[in-house]
Amino acid sequence: MTRPRVAAAATLALAALALTGCTAPASQVVQGSSIDVGWNQSFTSYNSLTSYGNRGANPAVAGATLSGFTFTNDVPEVVEDDSFGRYEVLSEDPLVVRFTVADGVTWSDGTAIDAADLLLEWAALSGAFNEPDFDASEFVDPDTRQFTDEFPTDVVYFDSGADPEFGLGLVTETPTVSEDKKSMTMAFDEPFIDFALAMPAPLPAHVVAANALDIDDVQEAKEAVYEAIETEDEEALAALSRFWNTGFNFEEMPDDESLLLSSGPYVVTDFVLDQYVTLSANSEYRGSRQPKIEEVTIRYLSEPLAQVQAFQNSELQVIVPQATADVWTALSGLEGTVVGGGEANFEHLDLQFAQSKSGSFDDPLVREAFLKVVPRQEIVDKLITPLTGSTELRDSQVFVPGAAGYEASVAANGSSEFASVDVEGAKELLAEAGNPNPEVCILYSPTNPRRSNEFLFIQQSAAQAGFNVTDCSSADWQDLLGTAGSYDAAIYGWEVTSLGILKGAPNTFATDGPTNRNFYSNPEVDALIDELTVEFDPERQVELLTEIDELVWGDFYGVPFYSNPMIAAYDQSVVTGISPSPVPPRAFWNIWDWAPAS
Repeated sequence: MTRPRVAAAATLALAALALTGCTAPASQVVQGSSIDVGWNQSFTSYNSLTSYGNRGANPAVAGATLSGFTFTNDVPEVVEDDSFGRYEVLSEDPLVVRFTVADGVTWSDGTAIDAADLLLEWAALSGAFNEPDFDASEFVDPDTRQFTDEFPTDVVYFDSGADPEFGLGLVTETPTVSEDKKSMTMAFDEPFIDFALAMPAPLPAHVVAANALDIDDVQEAKEAVYEAIETEDEEALAALSRFWNTGFNFEEMPDDESLLLSSGPYVVTDFVLDQYVTLSANSEYRGSRQPKIEEVTIRYLSEPLAQVQAFQNSELQVIVPQATADVWTALSGLEGTVVGGGEANFEHLDLQFAQSKSGSFDDPLVREAFLKVVPRQEIVDKLITPLTGSTELRDSQVFVPGAAGYEASVAANGSSEFASVDVEGAKELLAEAGNPNPEVCILYSPTNPRRSNEFLFIQQSAAQAGFNVTDCSSADWQDLLGTAGSYDAAIYGWEVTSLGILKGAPNTFATDGPTNRNFYSNPEVDALIDELTVEFDPERQVELLTEIDELVWGDFYGVPFYSNPMIAAYDQSVVTGISPSPVPPRAFWNIWDWAPAS
């Protein structure tokens, strides 16, 4: 069958390179070129897929050094990297997908990347062999967040956050490997439209096996991975999982260079904990994302203004500091370039549709009236604009700004009705509801100054229409989300780390969605979600999400405020090509496009 193009609320941009017969791209590296980049957390692990590794500079380093089948650009949209490999849907019902590594793709030690690497990735991310009911948290050091020496050596446990109802967790049967060991074919137990994002860049299986099973020969190590997985050898799998979890965590530059093998544009060549990590152009890289700067050093500076000072002193040429008013003021007056923008993460207000503290929002008229007096623009103007110079309201409940479908959905979803405060309109609705002074208690974090201010702005504005807005803030606000009778509305943020569809609208707006914490339920929305979760055509996906967006706004679900602010500054006299993405690894997504300005 013809392979459909799959996107996460965006069309996949397909690269033009063929899998075979390609001439290796000529090096574009400018010899002797180097830049220094400021970052707020240190590099600590080469495996950013574990609970410990998914933080700090780790995802940024992984994005520069490890290649996979896709990456996300700054539009944002998902892009297929055909120079690494391709995926092909062999069947939609049941879903069967074949992932094939392109010819000539190797690790930086010259070892071919093949199905051994993919198969180990499946074993790790599917959790297919994990010990049932094993509680790994009992063996986590609360200070370091790493596993302790007491972690049992005979337990198979890949610390990847595997979910049996999502992603590779839906591939319960061991994938099949092609005879030439270039392809791996997976059968999903149920449709999974985000399958293209389920296979992130793999780690070198031969290195994991060499260290876990004490096998020096590369081919023997690969064969040991195949055998352990295909025969479900618990002893070998326990050793493999233990090294996969912790073997790529570092407190200093490892003596064993194989622990930092690269499949991407750059390779780690130096590292000092809490100081810096140096990336050098990978001379063995043959993909399409050819680097231009020979050496990039990421320097750890936790204080945003310390990054600014180092940038002013020309010690750093690129910085991505936390967005604060002081940072924006200091940077906006400097020569060079400052990029202000938004992350995919966003702030929002949700109303409780049932089982709330007062019951006020059981009535849609009261919900609509309340949304009319939420001062969204004032919140943005006073709290966010000083951080980035200008910030627009986020007007979609489901689309990331800039992604395919966002503008069209905003034009049709009814969000314009709540762009500005309408006190008189709210009073009329409350009079129609026969409830002129509704009680509304709002849950939020009292330790977050921004949210405390958002609460005060809402309280003051809503009072003009007759609402009695009270404070339900709690240090335990996260544990209270979705707790019946605890509050009437909640202010908090949604984290968006990828463009995958299924972690968004289906999880949040379905009646039984795992992140539906406000008892929202609409049969029309449920029906659209049921269709969406089995729809592989990207254009139809956007249509369905647009319909969901309009219905959610029409139900007066709540309102988004703004995308979390982001600042990146770079010295345009030294480097070009900086264009941060709203999703991780943000500014580092296109490190290969960074180039010397001269």
